[in-house]
Amino acid sequence: MKKILILFVSLVALLMISVTVYWNLPIEITRKSDIKKGNKIIQNIKSYEKKFGKLPENSDYKALENLGVQHEDSQVYLDYKTDNKGNFELTYLDGFDGPYFLWNSQEGKWTIDYPKILK
Repeated sequence: MKKILILFVSLVALLMISVTVYWNLPIEITRKSDIKKGNKIIQNIKSYEKKFGKLPENSDYKALENLGVQHEDSQVYLDYKTDNKGNFELTYLDGFDGPYFLWNSQEGKWTIDYPKILK
């Protein structure tokens, strides 16, 4: 009985340590596939801006879909917003409340934060 208790406590401790280590990993590791997909979309948006001289409109769903931004197709989707200053933001919406995983053209890096460009 004592061995079973020691084994159980050890497994629980190992699980808690594993979860703690995972939560403290850099986002470059934990969100690698999201970053890869997002960087491709960012390049597509920048190419669109060079070609047409402006960013795609927030409501131009056909152009955004061609650039790789899909709206509400799954539980986790990528939201695209622009402001009137020529900045844009990509936000992974994977829940109702933030903070969210996002990329802002002013900062130029992926962060976990609240959106800075509001609709």
